Amino acid sequence: MMKKILLSLWMVLASQTIFAQSRELPDFTDLVEKQGAAVVNISTTQIVRGNRLGSFNWQFPFDENDPSFEMFRRFMPRQQPSVPQEHENKSLGSGFIISADGNILTNAHVVDGADEVLVKLTDKREFKAKVLGTDKRTDIALIKIEASGLPVARLGDPEKLRVGEWVVAIGSPFGFENSVTAGIVSAKGRALPQESFVPFIQTDAAINPGNSGGPLFNMKGEVIGVNSQIYSRSGGYMGLAFAIPIDVAMEVQSQLKSSGKVSRGRIGVVIRDVSKEFADSFGLDKPTGALVETVEKGMPADKAGVEAGDIILKFDGKPVGQSSDLQRMVGKTRPGGKATLQIWRKGATRDMVVNIGEVVDDKPTLRAGRQGLSVDREAGNRLGLVLSELTAEQKKELKLNNGLLVEDIRDSTVQADLRPGDVILTLISKGVQSEIKSVEQFNKLLAKVDKSTTITLQVRRGENQTFISIKGNGDRK
Repeated sequence: MMKKILLSLWMVLASQTIFAQSRELPDFTDLVEKQGAAVVNISTTQIVRGNRLGSFNWQFPFDENDPSFEMFRRFMPRQQPSVPQEHENKSLGSGFIISADGNILTNAHVVDGADEVLVKLTDKREFKAKVLGTDKRTDIALIKIEASGLPVARLGDPEKLRVGEWVVAIGSPFGFENSVTAGIVSAKGRALPQESFVPFIQTDAAINPGNSGGPLFNMKGEVIGVNSQIYSRSGGYMGLAFAIPIDVAMEVQSQLKSSGKVSRGRIGVVIRDVSKEFADSFGLDKPTGALVETVEKGMPADKAGVEAGDIILKFDGKPVGQSSDLQRMVGKTRPGGKATLQIWRKGATRDMVVNIGEVVDDKPTLRAGRQGLSVDREAGNRLGLVLSELTAEQKKELKLNNGLLVEDIRDSTVQADLRPGDVILTLISKGVQSEIKSVEQFNKLLAKVDKSTTITLQVRRGENQTFISIKGNGDRK
């Protein structure tokens, strides 16, 4: 009898434990039901124009896409002159409605270069959308459909988001509309190569190609981020996804809505993180702030008295933890205003007031560095390389006809092999070797190579030449 009683008690306790554990697991159903209707599917079409071979005088046994086509074309070249050809490139993405009259947020790379943007709602209605503006630096785009009474996503405060908190992503991965995935916040304030204006939210929610531009929700059903990038070696989900904080996205869309572009501040300095070794050398208690490597002549920082070797500790009273913090703070400041810099110089702090200039275009360059040459300080390539073209004197000294000087390397995965001071001579990918002659040419070549593909650079280092292979890494959806 006692055994039966003990067994009954054990079963009751076990069931209560299981019930208590089940109550702790999150339930996303209400969130999805209430907020899912504000998420949209976006499909784009881009018309690509070119030439194709004319018709042949006899029936050709292979399609132009067949590998045997080229062999037959060479040996049987009886064809008419080439004729114009057009074909369509289609892509998919996600977005979410931020106003009842049809304003929608998505990623810039979703609609970039599109000739037609089509938005599909959860009720199956479809609308052609107009692109009001895009900002490639933050990867945010604002589009508009002609509709009214639409469901609107609720917006949250990313500052209140905590690491470890549950989050939900809704989007169209691989075209599967209104797919729901969940995970936790893995980290906040992530700085990624070439993305210095965005403090990314990192999450392990399953994000795949097609989720781009879709919302990331907290458990209150509030949008706290815009899903933008994944890290992947396969092209699919690997547990590392990055979202643009919604406050950053809304600031960008506000400017896009009012003027169609985004204005950003700049003060004209080249900066880097302060390492422990630097902190020790400069007499700082801990590695913090942004070390000024170069001050652009005639720019606001130069006029304010900032010098190379200064460490900027605060910007308008806000602590600068690392160099990317300063880039974001200055970038968010409207041009024409003023700000106070607290700098560390020769073992003491001092304050100085600086006027805020403006980033002139999407890929600004500044006249600085070696002998005033034009330097790509914004590292306009996915390797995070700051490059400059060789001057006539440098070519003569090095006995080279071409090449790009590596000024700085912003991607830590590349730093181990490539070094500042190296000269890149050629880029090799899939057997094709391209001689490097300009920064623009190098960036275009690199952009054409798939991000998962390993490339090899022929490099001049001192008196010697070497080859450096760089493996493919993170992919943008």
